[in-house]
Amino acid sequence: MKKPVFAIVGRPNVGKSTLFNKIIGTRISIVEDTPGVTRDRIYAEGEWLNRKFILIDTGGIEPQKDDEILVQMKRQADIAIDMADAIIFMVDVRDGLTAADRDVAALLTKAGKPIVLVCNKVDNVGDLPMEYYEFFNLGMDEPLAVSSTHGLGTGDLLDKLFEYAPSEAELEEEDDRIKVAVIGKPNVGKSSLINRILGEERVIVSNIAGTTRDAIDTFYERDGKQYTFIDTAGMRKRGKIDENIERYSVVRSLAAVDRSDVVLILIDATEGVTEQDTKIAGYAHNQGKASIIVVNKWDLVEKETMTMENYRKQVMDGLAYMTYAPVLFISALTGSRVHKLFDLIEYVSQQHAMRVSTGVLNDVLNEAVSRVQPPSDKGKRLKILYMTQASTKPPTFVVFVNDKELAHFSYMRYLENQIRSAFGLEGTPIRFIIREKGKE
Repeated sequence: MKKPVFAIVGRPNVGKSTLFNKIIGTRISIVEDTPGVTRDRIYAEGEWLNRKFILIDTGGIEPQKDDEILVQMKRQADIAIDMADAIIFMVDVRDGLTAADRDVAALLTKAGKPIVLVCNKVDNVGDLPMEYYEFFNLGMDEPLAVSSTHGLGTGDLLDKLFEYAPSEAELEEEDDRIKVAVIGKPNVGKSSLINRILGEERVIVSNIAGTTRDAIDTFYERDGKQYTFIDTAGMRKRGKIDENIERYSVVRSLAAVDRSDVVLILIDATEGVTEQDTKIAGYAHNQGKASIIVVNKWDLVEKETMTMENYRKQVMDGLAYMTYAPVLFISALTGSRVHKLFDLIEYVSQQHAMRVSTGVLNDVLNEAVSRVQPPSDKGKRLKILYMTQASTKPPTFVVFVNDKELAHFSYMRYLENQIRSAFGLEGTPIRFIIREKGKE
């Protein structure tokens, strides 16, 4: 089912991310005392009384500020407001009603969406603090007193939000989405690529490296097919991770890879494959994810005959363990070849989920063994008895042999190449589980 959408909005540092984490039940949004930590919209799915919903956490709105990042944070909040079925307008009861609160209230009123005014940091049960009553001056419905830290009042808040949500009968069926994680070094163009795909300024784009600190979900539909794009914080070398916020961001990026179906590994065409790229791609490979290597900023490279093919070979040399991954050259800035991503995403996703029947698989195995004999050691030769596919995503094959010690890496690589030659399996790693007959 399509889910109702609620957005948490307010000036910086009133506790929006803490409330978001409390409602969702996991520490998804970064929570720090530094104002402006949540710079982009962060999406997550929650559930209340057997009804699912999407909750959006936003960067704080500071309407009168002209700082570049703050201005873009406001624009992101505006988009979240536009998407939402109802808005949680959060204020800080300890600060009382501020001029910034009035400015935010004016912006929200113009949006014409249902608003639930929430007074946060009411941490004690009993009489409400005097500052609570100041917020009646905003002319909205009676404020709800909550404590985002302790979870007090969140049930009443969710009950109120669902009063404004579309009924289940109004919500249409939603197809399964392909989850696509966009990973790479800071400033390689991840956010620019997602913005190019969506045609809107969905993620903050700035020359300041590390602008995207969270992993951010964006839902997108194209030609009747649905996708979730996950923009991730650029993963830096460990020696350069100084702030707590940066440490959280790396964890967020790795978690984004874990929950994705397809990973787009962005490479900066002006730099080539770096050591950091090999580590980032290596994580996706080790997690068994379908992958596409996307060489961005191709418009900045001087072209000669065979430039693309020569560059492709360099990429494959740098990422030798991922020769199965297709390479696409694009420019997120100009949009060149970006449209080709969707066919590739669909293709590698299908390859990742491919299942091969045991009979056909063993026909290929027998032909491969007859062509190249298995290795032997001290007079004892490896015998491959049969093979079966155990699972998909990634395709995983159980190989039954007479002696596991004889199943050398080089011969298993040969078998992998034969399987790929027969069935394709482009864009996905392959896993082998070696078992001796009669043993677990």
